[in-house]
Amino acid sequence: MISLGQRASGLRLERMQASPRWAGTGFRNLHPVLPGLRDLSAPRPTLREFLCGGSRRVPGAPLPALDPRPLWARPAASGLRATWLGHSTVLIEIDGLRVLTDPVWGPRASPSRWAGPKRFQPVPVPLKALPPIDLVLVSHDHYDHLDYPSIRELARLGVPFVTSLGVGAHLQAFGVDSGRITELDWWERHRLPGSELEVTAAPSQHFSGRGLKDRNATLWSSLVLRTARHRVFFSGDTGLTTEYETIRQRLGPFDLVMLEVGAYHPSWGDIHLGPDNALAAWAMLGGGTFLPIHWGTFSLALHPWDQPAEVLLARAPALNVPLLMPRLGEAVEPAQADGTASPWWRAVDTPERMPVSPAEADAEIARLPKNTPWPAD
Repeated sequence: MISLGQRASGLRLERMQASPRWAGTGFRNLHPVLPGLRDLSAPRPTLREFLCGGSRRVPGAPLPALDPRPLWARPAASGLRATWLGHSTVLIEIDGLRVLTDPVWGPRASPSRWAGPKRFQPVPVPLKALPPIDLVLVSHDHYDHLDYPSIRELARLGVPFVTSLGVGAHLQAFGVDSGRITELDWWERHRLPGSELEVTAAPSQHFSGRGLKDRNATLWSSLVLRTARHRVFFSGDTGLTTEYETIRQRLGPFDLVMLEVGAYHPSWGDIHLGPDNALAAWAMLGGGTFLPIHWGTFSLALHPWDQPAEVLLARAPALNVPLLMPRLGEAVEPAQADGTASPWWRAVDTPERMPVSPAEADAEIARLPKNTPWPAD
């Protein structure tokens, strides 16, 4: 099944095995889990619970969204502008260049077109309607970050990719020319040819895998964009780690900090932030305008879909966090933001309904490939 991807081999595998992060059969996180991050008494959700448990898992209607193309036609006045397109997909305009993060336009966070977590919010602009993209970033290989149909479409455009060690094998299997793939280990840098834009892979606390037999076979990273005028941090997926202080020291300060806030669970505290730990990570990174990502698109945990946004809205003011929570498709410049957020998501009535019914969940489980890991992220 091509959407599962491909294992690294040859020189690519040799480079991976030479990494300080390689631990014999796969990559590992740098530090032990911080105390209190993971509730060892909390059982991990079962596949059936994941598909139809919890409450208020999806909104009652599509969320408010804007068409960003009129603003994209004009350069950002400050040189830095971000458009959240859903989940962890952001179009970043930085000093004349356009960078796309973890592009996911596909209908499901799954290797299957018929089963797995289904998108409840459409992308506000078709992938084919994007302006010319100078660079695509892929933080790691999970289905809600490395999306087969999106990569196939972007491969036809001939855009360059920067990703973590080993993920290039998946990209190549999906049609990206090997000459357009740059794979980075933590702290390695890549200068986009013909520009001043530098990308650095930095630590995160997570894991990888697209099947039952490739756990941690590729690396996961946060990514930092730097020019002479601006610095942007993109978390990918991560739990809280003291490495954020090192990232601040080596690569900060940041004008824009994008941290994942959704799809969290007490038993996942070591691999996902959630809103409270995202605020702690923001402080460790030294501040900067905070744009929450990894929410508002898929139901990938048991908590209410809007809980991450509500927690941030309630707690950020007391911590003096300049919170940037644009509507989907709303192109915003951190330099022009006033640091406050309005609860635009409350315009959608949210009844008590699940992503799928119990009967639908059972049918989806039967349709999933037998080697699909769960949860997928």
